[in-house]
Amino acid sequence: MTSTEAHREWWKEALVYQIYPASFLDSNGDGWGDIPGIISKLDYIKSVGANTIWLSPIYASPQRDMGYDVSDYLVNHTSDEHAWFKASRSSNENTKRGWYFWRPPKKSSDGSRRPPNNWKSIFGGSAWHYDEATEEYYLALFLPSQPDLDWTNEDMRQSIHDDIRFWLDRGVDGFRIDSMNLMSKYPDLPDAEITDPNEEYQSGDKWFASGPRMHEYLRELRTKVFDPYKAITVGELGFTKDVDSVSKYVSRSRHEINMLFTGDIVDLDFGATKFERDDFHPKNLRAVTEKWQTAMPKFDGWNTVYLDNHDSGRSLTRYASDAPEYRTHAAKLLAVYLTTLSGTLFLLAGQEIGMANLPKSMGIEHYLDVEGRNYYHKVLESRGGDVSKMENVMREMQLKARDHGRLPVQWSAATNAGFTELQAKPWMTINPDYKEWNVESQLDDPNSVLSFWKKSLAARMNRVDLFVYGTFESVPEAVPHDRVIAYKRTSPENGHEALVMLNFSDEANERSLPRERNWDVLRGNYPSVRRNGDDVVLRPWEAVVFLAES
Repeated sequence: MTSTEAHREWWKEALVYQIYPASFLDSNGDGWGDIPGIISKLDYIKSVGANTIWLSPIYASPQRDMGYDVSDYLVNHTSDEHAWFKASRSSNENTKRGWYFWRPPKKSSDGSRRPPNNWKSIFGGSAWHYDEATEEYYLALFLPSQPDLDWTNEDMRQSIHDDIRFWLDRGVDGFRIDSMNLMSKYPDLPDAEITDPNEEYQSGDKWFASGPRMHEYLRELRTKVFDPYKAITVGELGFTKDVDSVSKYVSRSRHEINMLFTGDIVDLDFGATKFERDDFHPKNLRAVTEKWQTAMPKFDGWNTVYLDNHDSGRSLTRYASDAPEYRTHAAKLLAVYLTTLSGTLFLLAGQEIGMANLPKSMGIEHYLDVEGRNYYHKVLESRGGDVSKMENVMREMQLKARDHGRLPVQWSAATNAGFTELQAKPWMTINPDYKEWNVESQLDDPNSVLSFWKKSLAARMNRVDLFVYGTFESVPEAVPHDRVIAYKRTSPENGHEALVMLNFSDEANERSLPRERNWDVLRGNYPSVRRNGDDVVLRPWEAVVFLAES
């Protein structure tokens, strides 16, 4: 068992409500969510139980990557329309030339121009893009319109620091740092190992992620920028999921980052790549949960607790069930899972009402995100343009495409789900299930998913010593490939113990209660619990929390 008792902080007990601004609420009828729309729903957000809001990008942007191509700034890259990049691109001698990665071409054996190395961009194709005017390539690990900043340039770093202070001076409490560990790259930018001989360009994350000055840059940010404001930081740590590496970022004694998103919780159904098949099984969720719930306390780190974000499909569809007969219980089961784990809890807008992915009947024309569309068309081209051969790709997109996490929030059963005016055209497809699944229909229903979330969050806050700061112990599988996840939480203050049982299955499963304690039912997603002596009969997608106080 592991303890997370020490160093209590307000942000450790927080519920962070993530808003994707374009998809939250449109106040002016242009089809895009906006800040006034968010402000109009602050009372609702508070009523859910949230005390902190995480805003996805609200900055000026050409919207080639839905706000993550920022015309102002982002710590790893900017838009190519940013004033910094325009200056950098204007001349080889410009003072901002060194704020980005510029390199001369290589020459192939026949004398033709080649990129400086063989790195593949995260969205496919070469990570290097040639500029005719200055006759050099610039590095862009995401889209060509998102050139990477060179953090070795001190003037650039100081400008980033000033931009962050701009927001902190206006009362922002903290930042989620996107693509954080791509800030430091190995200086000679070596070729990537050839791991896919069929591809011209290769994954270079060994050389562009978590480079040699990564921790130096973070400590500089923490000391010079964040600490004077007592700001909270949440880093996105791509390509890095091993405990030892993560500990170097988030251990309290390292003085770098408060919390991290490692991403492995949203990768559980990834194959060799995101859109290759590897069906979800709860054993993988069990393993990841145990890994981080037990590891973080050992080096005095702190967990983020989440299942959904703007870069993933909805967990209800991917890891549980959005089938009509199971959807309510499955959504409530996920609420029990999230509210009984140690860490800061993050909730994506719409998750509290059981929002799901787009239905399988909706084809590629309803998917707008650049990541999924690029992959789809690359595979389609390799298959001779034959759409009939794309069924396996669409299956994976129907589960994992980023579009699902960015669907407009379903506020009511009115046309356009109450997201925008009746005559407006929403920027993104609205899930056609909005007439049955929306906030308005659930607000006053005591048995709704929304009401269950509110009660579950209240139960968590009533026992923070147990569910936020308590020890964690995984209960071993009762049978091979068990679809029941079970674990214990123990309060370091009074020894009270909770036993959580989660049946990730359409079928009933029977499990035994430990006999050394007297167990009472604290929470459940069915009206009652079926007990047979020391055994519990878990119905499809049933979640039960037992409590032992003596």
